[in-house]
Amino acid sequence: MTNKINEDEAEYGVDSRYISVKERNEEAANLMEARLNRMKNLPKEQIVKAKLVQLKLKMDAYISNLVFDNQRYFSKFLATYVDTIYDKRSSFAKDIDVTAVSLSQVINTHREPSELFILKLMVHSEGTYMSVCKFQKEVWYQIYFNEKICDTMARQDEWRPRLSKQIKFVEIN
Repeated sequence: MTNKINEDEAEYGVDSRYISVKERNEEAANLMEARLNRMKNLPKEQIVKAKLVQLKLKMDAYISNLVFDNQRYFSKFLATYVDTIYDKRSSFAKDIDVTAVSLSQVINTHREPSELFILKLMVHSEGTYMSVCKFQKEVWYQIYFNEKICDTMARQDEWRPRLSKQIKFVEIN
């Protein structure tokens, strides 16, 4: 490996210290192996905390960058949250005092979460994240309502023509 760094390549994020692709691939494999060995020795609590921080960052990114598609982000984030903390989803359902069936229906998008469900989730998340990182209690509501907005906007082609025929506009001069 050479210590010379090409200025042009450095500007574009290309690492020019390797003489060949083979050398770069070997170094990448060694680095990955070292990372995996380090991760094997992490306690379960640290892994859970890291996953919770990662989930929080994903939720914050979703809230700040609305994506107009038909994805069910609330359900995906909820499933990730529950599966990160609990071995069984039924244990989470018991902890927030809902039935395992209703939790499963919300996660699998067969049912909309009720306001009470979101409130319980909000309180649970606050308690869970207290020892991990700062967590905005309104995040679950924001995700849920952003999903509703995005879903409505993504389906404009379905509802707009029908409603446009029913609405009368007043011309303003």
